[in-house]
Amino acid sequence: MRIGVVVNPIAGMGGRVGLKGTDGKVAEARERGAEQRAPERAVEALTTLRGGAGEDVELFVAGGEMGEHEAREAGFEPTVVTDSRDETDAADTREAVEAFVEAGVDLVLFVGGDGTAVDVAKTLQEAGTDTPMLGVPAGVKIYSSVFGVTPRDAGRVAATYDRVADREVNDIDEEAYRGGEVRTTLHAVVPVPVAEAVQSSKQVGGGTVESLAAGFAEEVDADVTYVLAPGSTVGAIKRALGFVPSPLGVDVWRDGEVLAYDATEKEILDTLGERNVIVVSPIGGQGFIFGRGNHQISPAVIERSDVEVVASRNKLDDVGVLRVDTDDETVNESLRGWQQVRVGRYERRLLKVV
Repeated sequence: MRIGVVVNPIAGMGGRVGLKGTDGKVAEARERGAEQRAPERAVEALTTLRGGAGEDVELFVAGGEMGEHEAREAGFEPTVVTDSRDETDAADTREAVEAFVEAGVDLVLFVGGDGTAVDVAKTLQEAGTDTPMLGVPAGVKIYSSVFGVTPRDAGRVAATYDRVADREVNDIDEEAYRGGEVRTTLHAVVPVPVAEAVQSSKQVGGGTVESLAAGFAEEVDADVTYVLAPGSTVGAIKRALGFVPSPLGVDVWRDGEVLAYDATEKEILDTLGERNVIVVSPIGGQGFIFGRGNHQISPAVIERSDVEVVASRNKLDDVGVLRVDTDDETVNESLRGWQQVRVGRYERRLLKVV
């Protein structure tokens, strides 16, 4: 199999520092102390790919940190199809994909978020090819259904898939997202490997959760610091606690006071107390409770906190299981297993974290 690999090295940098995306915000993300996450996730996916496919894979990669470095770290001796650059952008991604098409690859494996997925999909379509694509999730918000659930899943699927099906590539307006409004756009429908480990597209739906929020507010403990995740369900809890939530941000609350509003990872860590509870709701259609849209709630925050999951009954029926993807496999493993989920004022259900 011939696989083309391109990495967006800045994907996801805005997550932990509270920027809710990196489009047009790279300099600000760096000023806030953001670190790259895409290269490490690329190595994880490629190491899994090499373990699953071995010598049966011929790798074509973009130069430098856009694929070459990660492939070599994973043990490959790849064919480099583009030059290495100190600063990269969407044009570099498109150039790499065009080179992959010329090389006749069987699959384009990309590392990034929805913006990278759009660049890859449109380049493949403009080239008039039906070459399938598969994403290694590294962005902040992932609405498209072309990604593996985790980097390892993406590598495993790339090594073993035997058929493809058409799936959606979606993206959102990040400026509107930072202002609290979700505007999704369908950019393409593309062939993607078929596997259970390829995630569904994110559903932008809601539901009334007033009774759930009221029940939560009745039971808060004045000695506990609550880390309140983004989303409409947790947003209802924030309102029940007496404040207007930040637009799609993480807020920290204790004993009637908002300690941090639209907080970064560092701000969350600085406000934690002796007892801390993260309140989070799964993403509709996908089931993620960590690793999608709430990177500010980092492994370091999770390790110092208990976790309370809240959701409407309809959402739980839809997702089936809960998922985690925190960049730290030890933390991921600590979260797996059966989890109580508050679904009403008093009612709870058990759902498995996988």
